[in-house]
Amino acid sequence: MNGRRPYLLFSTLAFGYAFLYIPIILLIIYSFNASRLVTVWGGFSTKWYGELLQNDQLLSAAWLSLRVAALNATLAVAIGTLAAVTLVRLGRFRGRTLFSALISAPLVMPDVLLGLASLLLFVAMDQMLGWPSGRGFTTITIAHVTFSAAYVTVVMQSRLSQMDISIEEAAMDLGARPWKVFLLITLPIIAPALLAGWLLAFTLSLDDLVIASFTAGPGSTTLPMVVYSSVRLGVSPQINALATLIVAIVTVSIVIAGILMHRRERRLRELRN
Repeated sequence: MNGRRPYLLFSTLAFGYAFLYIPIILLIIYSFNASRLVTVWGGFSTKWYGELLQNDQLLSAAWLSLRVAALNATLAVAIGTLAAVTLVRLGRFRGRTLFSALISAPLVMPDVLLGLASLLLFVAMDQMLGWPSGRGFTTITIAHVTFSAAYVTVVMQSRLSQMDISIEEAAMDLGARPWKVFLLITLPIIAPALLAGWLLAFTLSLDDLVIASFTAGPGSTTLPMVVYSSVRLGVSPQINALATLIVAIVTVSIVIAGILMHRRERRLRELRN
């Protein structure tokens, strides 16, 4: 029985990885398909990559999504870090339960509900205040920050709760002001968590379809919206090429991050020795 257990675990693991990665591999292979039919191999060709670079709709949607994701990630990290500091450092205060519930609510609310609520809010604000006028980059970014900040808060709260507070207390005992301690000591220590939160918020924004569909207007279509509308009419080889480029970028980023982390760990081991 013990001899069969490793075989069973290996088979389950292999099936799981195959289920996840074989479709991605097929997608990459068929991005080089000369045929317009994605399920029929018509020979090797890179023409779809050339057509992808000439597709103004996809390129403009990708540029909009990147701008929204970058700004959203930056704002979400700032808001999420402040919220995490409030929850971890201030202890108990009046309204803490309500504040914590408001921070956690976007984590459990359906995207449809968040998108509809954002849409109604922006319409009411436009009628009462005249801002934001219409829906586009601004409304999508605000809606994305609303739920991305909640995820960043969870990441930062976990990191701050594990941090040795005696370092900050020692700095303040030596005369450093709280804001200087936060900028020069706390932030450098939690920098990896800040980067993780930024990347998480960036990915969530770049991948979002439902909330963006509610808060986007004419001329402000994001990349997931363009891909979804294109796939509804049948998968285009250009979508395969686009997905292949995204997979390549993510793979290169992971490899670079792994190399940098390996070098950092090696330097830490050398310093300890």
